Amino acid sequence: MTAPATRDPLALESQICFALSVASRGVVAAYRPVLEPLGLTHPQYLVMLALWEDRRPLSIKDLSARLRLDPGTLSPLVKRLEAIGYVTRGRSESDERLLAIALTEPGAALRRQAESIPARMMERLGLDLDDVLVLQRTMAALIAAADDDPSDS
Repeated sequence: MTAPATRDPLALESQICFALSVASRGVVAAYRPVLEPLGLTHPQYLVMLALWEDRRPLSIKDLSARLRLDPGTLSPLVKRLEAIGYVTRGRSESDERLLAIALTEPGAALRRQAESIPARMMERLGLDLDDVLVLQRTMAALIAAADDDPSDS
């Protein structure tokens, strides 16, 4: 009887970061043909999701925190969404120092077209609702664990 081969802890396929990176690129690429008819890239879709969910203007700061994107990365996305007529940028009524991002009528109406995207993506990726819920819970736990990095202290 031969001893089982020991697993190399530094093998590429053993790395969580590698699996997440490849999966992320693949999933984002799978969204591309689904989002194309809406005129959205995947990052722009995420911005729209946040705005559709809140249904009220959000400051760049709030949107940045919600999407976990640096404001410098978010600003060009918002400018492109404004150029295609889906959002407006203006000063917040409650605090003039803040830039507020609001949906336009066409941006709000786009939500109806986008409502089929989650089901289409589940089918495209061969997932059912239970699979998606397990993935979401796992990813939320992973994100929380990464956010709670003890080396940050």
